[in-house]
Amino acid sequence: MAIVRTTCNQAVRPLTATFGSRGWSVGGCALDDLVDRFGSPLYVMDEATIVSAASAFVLGLRSAYPGPSEILYASKALCNTGINRLIHELGLGTEVVSGGELATALAAGIPADRIVFQGNAKSPDEIDLGLEAGVGRFMVDNLDEIEALQARAAASGRQARILLRINPGIEAHTHEFIRTGHVQSKFGIRPGAALDYALERLEASRNLEFMGLQLHVGSQIFDITPFLEAADVGLDLAAELAGRNLPVRELDLGGGLGVAYTEADDPPSIADLTAAVGKAVAQGCERRGLPLPKLMLEPGRAIVATAGCTVYQVVAEKRTHERQSLLVDGGMADNPRPALYDAVYSCDPVAGRMGNRGDAPSGAESTWTVAGKACEEGDVLVKEATLPSVGGKRRLVLWTTGAYCFSMASNYNRLVRPAMVVVGDGQADLVRERESFEDLLAHDRLPLRFISPSPRPDLASP
Repeated sequence: MAIVRTTCNQAVRPLTATFGSRGWSVGGCALDDLVDRFGSPLYVMDEATIVSAASAFVLGLRSAYPGPSEILYASKALCNTGINRLIHELGLGTEVVSGGELATALAAGIPADRIVFQGNAKSPDEIDLGLEAGVGRFMVDNLDEIEALQARAAASGRQARILLRINPGIEAHTHEFIRTGHVQSKFGIRPGAALDYALERLEASRNLEFMGLQLHVGSQIFDITPFLEAADVGLDLAAELAGRNLPVRELDLGGGLGVAYTEADDPPSIADLTAAVGKAVAQGCERRGLPLPKLMLEPGRAIVATAGCTVYQVVAEKRTHERQSLLVDGGMADNPRPALYDAVYSCDPVAGRMGNRGDAPSGAESTWTVAGKACEEGDVLVKEATLPSVGGKRRLVLWTTGAYCFSMASNYNRLVRPAMVVVGDGQADLVRERESFEDLLAHDRLPLRFISPSPRPDLASP
């Protein structure tokens, strides 16, 4: 089993993370002070890191690609009104995959025409919500969705612009649960008879307008090659469709760029990806004699993951002959990724000695398991973390938790979900309040017949 060191490179931490006399700070705010103010566990998001990543995508693709381009924030990575609005203000469109995400984007003040409605199983109510709002694009995943969208658009007298999600049959080397472009994936329409039928239905429709293609190959990808292979598949289809008088005006190559969770991780940079994709599509169009389509990418994790960290209170230490554990006040309810994907994280004491860093005195280190409080043996955040003395108020910070932690959080064991703050220039703004017990109970209902005065059998009696 690999040991997770805490002397990892800066890539796993927010750009503004510093260690000094007050311990770790992010965005000019000491993490200890934030927990004293907002409680624990606490999600902390660094505004500067979000701005840097989002800007790198927008400017990188604009520089590398001579045609029109757009970056869509895949809001499933982290979706709430504050985060969505911040990223929209940086010039990005928004991709949503459910009615709830659409409602969040609209509540954040994002214009509907800057929203793309993704998703492989949209309900009739969700289709109606998207049509009524006037979303910019529906990303259509399957043949039944075309039929449903056509029927509901016709019934309401509305129009919808369509991107077809294509399953390109490309194997991205990532965790099997987050590969989405291989031939057995549940996502997308495979080229062939099914795609031909989909295009025929769109050609015949008075309410649906075909705009182009989307190809997405997976998530947490460390190799640019699958993106370039997807571009080739998309452009080959575009050349074929040009002969049918169905121009591909927009080409969406999805998201999935990986980030570093430990010092061993070495993903491509945003600049590497945008430069390679922009060049490949421009040259591919030239070779095929195609006009340049609007080129789109959908990053999510790559914008918010490194910007985030989660601070925990250590509530107990447990030592046995087999291992020693730090038990914290959160876990799989606020971050299910280690349990779901065997995800690996780096962590540090918020105010303890860092050891072997050069910016703090070295101290004795030992190996700990960082375990959560859920009633599950699998609730382990870090299996083996080499840590110096935790010290101070006995708090730990897990780095790179900005993506798919809050989004996938639950109330398992009736735990309340943490608060979230965005920090920058020494200021902390609450963008998500901590849930209360009242929030947990708000939608419970107790039928009167369950508390009827009529006697019930005593099951404990012999």
